[in-house]
Amino acid sequence: MLYETAADWRDAARRHVVLFAMSGLGKTHVSSMLRQSGDWFHYSIDYRIGTRYMGEYIADNAKAEAMKNPFLRELLLSDSIYIGSNITFENLTPVSTYLGKPGDPAKGGMAMDSYRIRQDQFRRAEEQALLDTGYFIERAQQLYGYPHFVCDTGGSICEWVNAGDPRDPILGELSRQALMVWIRGSEAHTEELIRRFDRAPKPMAYQPEFLEAAWTRYLDEKGISETAVDPDDFIRWTYAQALAHRQPRYEEMARNWGVTVEASDMATVRDEADFVAVVAAAIDARA
Repeated sequence: MLYETAADWRDAARRHVVLFAMSGLGKTHVSSMLRQSGDWFHYSIDYRIGTRYMGEYIADNAKAEAMKNPFLRELLLSDSIYIGSNITFENLTPVSTYLGKPGDPAKGGMAMDSYRIRQDQFRRAEEQALLDTGYFIERAQQLYGYPHFVCDTGGSICEWVNAGDPRDPILGELSRQALMVWIRGSEAHTEELIRRFDRAPKPMAYQPEFLEAAWTRYLDEKGISETAVDPDDFIRWTYAQALAHRQPRYEEMARNWGVTVEASDMATVRDEADFVAVVAAAIDARA
């Protein structure tokens, strides 16, 4: 690891961390808190995906919808209006909206073939955004003078890596650049995430093999065709299974490549000093 002991971490002139966890366990909250301290550069993987690697896809999709409206079509063709996405660290809705949901178009769904294409676009975008971490560490130091760096990953990082392979290109690159920190939620956290998702289901990215198996099981269980699928029902049905699928993958990432901090402990962090102390304790626990 980049910091072999808690003392190495506490005494480091430059602290670099990669936070990974299920979405909703505080990665962005903690990253934003560190950024506001003034000494930390906050690198959001999802923001990088939406602005650098999927920005054109997102904008073109919005333009395609606008072209269906005669009034907007005329304005677009005459370059009288501009359509773009307003992505921020706190509002990544344009990315999830573009990912979409499979199922009945009348209920906001899309054909499964189109859905698979967008899932693959997201996978490639996230892999590249993760590999950009080293570039942003250097950029943050040289251009802006930030001594510390936090990489705020998306919940799907575990889908694209093989934590059991010591030669995994993404995990190898990240661990050379920063300390990998898993925020581990409890069963109660998982239950709350499921309840929250059920109230407001949002598109997700899935490992292709998991998606295909879930889609087949869903169609068989419901006894319906692809075009009859209620998109929200499918992603609600899939969510708890996706969390269960991801949990052991996160565990292996932490075991082989980093340290673990309990979500309940991370929730007590109020400032940079608290964060340094919590991570130092995790390094001690691993030792």
